[in-house]
Amino acid sequence: MEIKKYITENEPKMLEDLFSLIRIPSISAKPEHHDDMLACAERWAQLLLEAGADEALVMPSKGNPIVFGQKIVDPNAKTVLVYAHYDVMPAEPLELWNSKPFEPEIRDGHIWARGADDDKGQSFIQVKAFEYLVRNGLLQTNVKFIFEGEEEIGSPSLESFCQEHKELLKADVILVSDTSMLGADLPSLTTGLRGLAYWEIEVTGPNRDLHSGHFGGAVANPINVLCQIISQVTDAEGRITVPSFYDDVEEVPQAERDMIARIPFDEEKYKKAINVKALFGEKGYSTLERNSCRPSFDVCGIWGGYTGEGSKTVLPSKAYAKVSCRLVPH
Repeated sequence: MEIKKYITENEPKMLEDLFSLIRIPSISAKPEHHDDMLACAERWAQLLLEAGADEALVMPSKGNPIVFGQKIVDPNAKTVLVYAHYDVMPAEPLELWNSKPFEPEIRDGHIWARGADDDKGQSFIQVKAFEYLVRNGLLQTNVKFIFEGEEEIGSPSLESFCQEHKELLKADVILVSDTSMLGADLPSLTTGLRGLAYWEIEVTGPNRDLHSGHFGGAVANPINVLCQIISQVTDAEGRITVPSFYDDVEEVPQAERDMIARIPFDEEKYKKAINVKALFGEKGYSTLERNSCRPSFDVCGIWGGYTGEGSKTVLPSKAYAKVSCRLVPH
């Protein structure tokens, strides 16, 4: 195929373009990376112009800048709007990396780096496909791009930006590739994604850290209490125990469950890929149903007291946890 030939001939340049994006630590969760967010947006705008866009703008929002680009081939043609995000998650814990997270490294045919996948990798594929179509005179639709820099923190600025620029973003189809595939040889269309609620729990006990030799067993330990709270949020059958949590949760229609059941899915391969011996989740639902159309509750981080090397006999004043729920309709 011509496109495979094009990829082979241009692979070194493509990789360097992708690596130039990955090397920018565009971590939206950390305020100290404010300048990196702008640098990444500007690099994306440059790459869009090089790919053949008529214009590419770095536009202000209430938060991090948003990249907008477009190529109009015919005002009467259909328009595809490509959405992506250029921000990435923090790379910690750094000690678990085998290479520097923002210095891409190719090992066993895979690119190892923060953002190589979610979402610089996917959006890069869209832009290079666009470039191929433009250079070979194959583009038959108008194409617009909107790349935001806050997806990993909940997209707080995106809605107001879209409302303010409705005409600019007007399109017939929105294409999002920040999704997953069931396998490299199994083309997949994602028709819906779960939402997210994220919060932090703080438990306070005594007014200061205490010596466990003097106070242990006489004062409630905030870490112990926090662990008790969290351990009770889900039961032995994987159901969330928060009162009324499921009252309005929309049940998946049987016809849709039947379709999900027909998806080629190898549970043993799934377990092997993440190196677990067994799976766990809400009773009465398959693995694919649990991770796509049922709500979840997860502790994403938990800390308190002394966590350095050696021992310190401290009964902490406070304990913390970061918690998330994946949400379904209602």
